[in-house]
Amino acid sequence: MNNKAITPRDQDFAKWYTDVVRAAQLADYSSVKGCMVIEPNGYAIWEKMQSILDKKFKELGHTNVCMPVLIPETLLKKEGELVEGFAPEVAWITHGGSKLLEERLCFRPTSETMFSDYYSTHIRSYKDLPKLYNQWCNVIRWEKETRPFLRSREFLWQEGHTIHATQDEAEKETKQMMDVYKWFHHEVLAIPSITGLKTEKEKFAGAEYTLTNEALMYNGVALQSGTSHYFGQKFAKAYDIKFANVDNKLEYVYQTSWGTTTRMIGGLIMVHSDDFGLVLPPKIAPKQVVIIPIGDDEKVLKLCNKFKEQLSKADITCYIDNSDKSPGFKFAEAEVNGIPVRIEVGLRDLENNTITVVRRDTREKLTTQSNMDIVAYVSVLLDTIQREMYERAKQRRDELTFEAHDLKDIEDILNNQAGFIHGMWCGDQACETKIKEIKGCKSRCILEDENNIDDKCVCCGRQAKYHVLWGIQY
Repeated sequence: MNNKAITPRDQDFAKWYTDVVRAAQLADYSSVKGCMVIEPNGYAIWEKMQSILDKKFKELGHTNVCMPVLIPETLLKKEGELVEGFAPEVAWITHGGSKLLEERLCFRPTSETMFSDYYSTHIRSYKDLPKLYNQWCNVIRWEKETRPFLRSREFLWQEGHTIHATQDEAEKETKQMMDVYKWFHHEVLAIPSITGLKTEKEKFAGAEYTLTNEALMYNGVALQSGTSHYFGQKFAKAYDIKFANVDNKLEYVYQTSWGTTTRMIGGLIMVHSDDFGLVLPPKIAPKQVVIIPIGDDEKVLKLCNKFKEQLSKADITCYIDNSDKSPGFKFAEAEVNGIPVRIEVGLRDLENNTITVVRRDTREKLTTQSNMDIVAYVSVLLDTIQREMYERAKQRRDELTFEAHDLKDIEDILNNQAGFIHGMWCGDQACETKIKEIKGCKSRCILEDENNIDDKCVCCGRQAKYHVLWGIQY
């Protein structure tokens, strides 16, 4: 039986998702329409994401900064493509107190403008380059339809903004940061994502090109899970960001930006969780182990404390649930909150020199010796859970990956089951638009290292130029 507070996943996926978010106390709706309250359990996951990614960014030479949340309208309008791309989502401030402002201010939907304005007054020489900046912040985008973590009018993210002396350096940065997002999803989140190039129609407004990290949810719907943009000199020319090169001649810088958001928490839920609640890969779980004493016998509590001390010393995050609740309630609470490993210690078990260990991912109960090396045992178990969660997610992704050779194939696939669809494309935006008429199917990315599956465009039948991954999206 499933958790009674959670709608079965195969019955109503959207309701199931919301139920898991609420049951695991990850987020709640707020009185501000379209905005969510990220609760302690949800924010702890975001903090873990931050700590891992931030460490990686700094290893690669990036430094954190903080830019203003407000952007003057004239500054935003300096780069036309960016303004046009974000216009429908921009929220404006028109008054300061009761006084009408001389110029409207927008809440940042993204920070290319503020970074570009800053760089334009702080770069003088090639010796000042590169500048590898990142910020952890909130942004506001006036989304029409919202859902916790997936789309909300205010969300948390990181946005990297770098400038370089050469095109080669900037393009290497663009690819490097996409590789970081792919690494993070595969190795930490246990999500087998696919990376590639966005089409001209789907790229970030103002970018020369955009690289994307695409993940497939359990129901076959795609989730864009991190993007990296190469701007070339577009923003540099719009904001006059110049530097003196080694020959003392002025040149425009080359620019990038890259980011990912709290949307990744939504991805974690939709790839791994089940009808009993949240399921978290050990590497991203804020609490990896819960130790539950059954009864208050001195021997039981002593062993629980011993386990906690040993695991904590080994940097395995754990806690003892010694709250005044029944064992059954504690088990259910740990389960719905997605704690990867549950250790149950009871007096009857100790008399038999055993303890019970439960895996959250499979809900399998394991019996082991109470005097064994708890650190070695749990370490191996956590590694096994991490690996097997990735393997199951990859198997599910592969089961929901299809080939299409014409529009009827796409229609037949999506009428039966959403998923990733491999199909060739001639490069004509008219064909891309035509394909979107089939249940909103969009190009997810161009696959540059994949073998062609055909030589004809899946839409028009003309000579194909690109191997594209298609799908419907959140």
